[in-house]
Amino acid sequence: MATSPFNNPRCNWESCSYILMLMDGGGSNSSRRYVFKEGLQHLVNEIGIEIRIAHYPPYTSKWDPIEHRVFPHLTRAMQGVILNDHTMAKQLIEKTHTKTGLSISVSIIDKVYTLGKKVADGFKDSMKIVFDEILGQWNYRAIPMSGSS
Repeated sequence: MATSPFNNPRCNWESCSYILMLMDGGGSNSSRRYVFKEGLQHLVNEIGIEIRIAHYPPYTSKWDPIEHRVFPHLTRAMQGVILNDHTMAKQLIEKTHTKTGLSISVSIIDKVYTLGKKVADGFKDSMKIVFDEILGQWNYRAIPMSGSS
């Protein structure tokens, strides 16, 4: 997967026992969408590391730490700039940094996404997605399938 953030040479994912991902609850990564879970299953099978997902409940994304820590700095970096293309936006975002060491890396994925994508037949029966006992609709783990890496 050439565009996977897990191919970043600055990160050593192999030393992790699992990865925690905090997710907004809407859009394509919605906690209700099995298309997202199917993509997640493919990713954990590829990297061989369990991923724990914690979705923010509906209407609570305002408590997302990224929105509080990153977006004010992005807004300041892009203030008053007319964005003519995605390359200019990428350059401005990559220049964003703070005195405390926050920096942002950007990857532009040049891909046309399929609309109306459906879950593969049998995925719900074969998936290795384990829903938590408490608030399982928002919290679950994707476990790599043996022999699929």
